[in-house]
Amino acid sequence: MSPVFARSPWALTILSLLNERPMHPYEMRRLIRHRAKDEHIDLKPGSLYRTIEQLERSGMVEQSERSREGRFPERTVYCITDNGRDELEEWLREMLSALQKDLPQFLAALTFLPSLTPPDVLSQLEKRAVRLEMAIAALEAARKGMETQLPRLFFLEEEYACALRHAELEHVRSLIADLRSGRLTWDQDELRRRWGGCVDTPISALEVVSGTEEEVG
Repeated sequence: MSPVFARSPWALTILSLLNERPMHPYEMRRLIRHRAKDEHIDLKPGSLYRTIEQLERSGMVEQSERSREGRFPERTVYCITDNGRDELEEWLREMLSALQKDLPQFLAALTFLPSLTPPDVLSQLEKRAVRLEMAIAALEAARKGMETQLPRLFFLEEEYACALRHAELEHVRSLIADLRSGRLTWDQDELRRRWGGCVDTPISALEVVSGTEEEVG
């Protein structure tokens, strides 16, 4: 029986590239950079070869040939197996259709927002808004550059990332406006007095900071 297969960003990337055609690791790196796949996928340095070895042990990929270019060291060419292709297709279907629980750090920060004062939160959100504007500009520039070299199919993630950033910027701007106007505010001492350590009170952090929850008891 094949070893248990561990899913990871590198594994998904390798299987997807080999599903196009057999190639050696150097080609994979070159295509990843050319298509800017590392901009949106957490591809940790040094994990490419380790993941290929894991995929090979689990029967997802196999060596197809060895090639040499000039005086460069011999390179091993890998190809995807039928098991690897089945795994890739099942994996992508799950990722596209299922909702994941890997929540972003920003959402976690909003959950515990009362730990900071309103002026502090306002200052940090203003900084975030500027960074979002810069990130959106960079994404749009990258997408325009790709449009002249690649078909749209290869940069759909750029479109999605840009749409997410636009939506986040709109929400952050609304929070900034509410903080500036005083529509969103809180007092940390009051929060501690009313709800500190009250584990049986059905109230979320977002309800507390919005000031919509009536006093309990």
